Amino acid sequence: MQEPVQHRPSLTDADLQFDRDHIWHPYTSLADPLPSYPIVAAAGCELELADGRRLVDGMASWWAAIHGYNHAYLNAAATEQLQHMSHVMFGGITHPPAVALARQLVAITPASLDAVFFADSGSVAVEVAIKMAIQYWVSLDKPQKNRLVTIKRGYHGDTFAAMSVCDPVNGMHGLFQGAVRPQLFADAPELTPEQDWQQQDIASLTQLLEQQHQQIAALILEPIVQGAGGMRFYHPEYLRQARRLCDHYQVLLIADEIATGFGRTGRLFACQHADIEPDIMCLGKALTGGYMTLAAVMTQRHVANTIGQGNGGGALMHGPTFMGNPLACAVANASLALLTHQPWQLRVHSIEQQLRARLLGFNRYASVADARVLGAIGVVEMQRPVNVAALQKRFVEAGVWIRPFGKLIYIMPPYVISRQQLERLLDAIEMVVSDTD
Repeated sequence: MQEPVQHRPSLTDADLQFDRDHIWHPYTSLADPLPSYPIVAAAGCELELADGRRLVDGMASWWAAIHGYNHAYLNAAATEQLQHMSHVMFGGITHPPAVALARQLVAITPASLDAVFFADSGSVAVEVAIKMAIQYWVSLDKPQKNRLVTIKRGYHGDTFAAMSVCDPVNGMHGLFQGAVRPQLFADAPELTPEQDWQQQDIASLTQLLEQQHQQIAALILEPIVQGAGGMRFYHPEYLRQARRLCDHYQVLLIADEIATGFGRTGRLFACQHADIEPDIMCLGKALTGGYMTLAAVMTQRHVANTIGQGNGGGALMHGPTFMGNPLACAVANASLALLTHQPWQLRVHSIEQQLRARLLGFNRYASVADARVLGAIGVVEMQRPVNVAALQKRFVEAGVWIRPFGKLIYIMPPYVISRQQLERLLDAIEMVVSDTD
């Protein structure tokens, strides 16, 4: 980690009390919040607490900081862009960072995806993708095709249309089921990438599409990895079959690659594990290397042209205030340049090998229901739900940052993590699961 800078910002006890009393943090109660740990700096793969302790970050800021923190190249890109403009409206205006970023995205995503819509965040990207799909069918004079089908145990964000396609039972949005539109849910795939394919695994989706395709605009799913819905990995053949079914029944396929995109699973995009191309792809999280919020929705030309020329209004009816933010686009350009010009595949493969050598061995503990690895993702699923506050405290005391939820203790570190730092994360996880045994 870089040496501390002078005049480091700090948090007083009064600041922390104000935080507890007034600031809502993600997925916690303001009346009885989970503890929040004061971070004053970050560099490389480490976070610095206000008291000077350093934590090896196993979360990459929820999948996003793939290059680590305080990266000189990304810092320079942001500083350079600030000299020109931090923001300008995208309505009726374009600018170099947006054009450059769109060029990069068109170049690295599947070949058929050549239209780019910039959004604010992953959840908003899902909203835009759903609106694209519905407007596509309205433009083809089929307004009845306005529902979504998805697979159970999925997660697609916290906004309303996104909530409607999250798992209705085990997801985080059960309180809102009366306020979101009911969608169609197929059984989640059960076969893992290591198992032999069986056609029965996709029978539920096949039946749903056969019976309901007249009212379905699109199938939306997370390719290969179901993230916040349970950190589950499924067979690539499921994705290939889903693409075939969508083609057969005239249903668009939306790939939510917000968490899986940009190398996390060992392929640049998780769809590549199945060699398929979706009609619409949502990107976010690692797009800016964790520096700023930005997302993109990529779509095939036939979708864009149909929306633009049909009876659905012509214009795509969405326009975020900060769409195409120049500062975020500039940092994203630098992040993608880093990714594509550095050996990310070797780094992710090295992380995967180290995780397999160590983390899979945690299956021997009785407290563990399953340990699994894919790319730079390591998951330990416990037999019972964990005490998040207690485990978080133990991890911090062990010098690591790992954020468990439900029954899951998982890590997806920055790609630049060292073997020693990754061992510290694995040591901390083993300490917890062995003590719980």
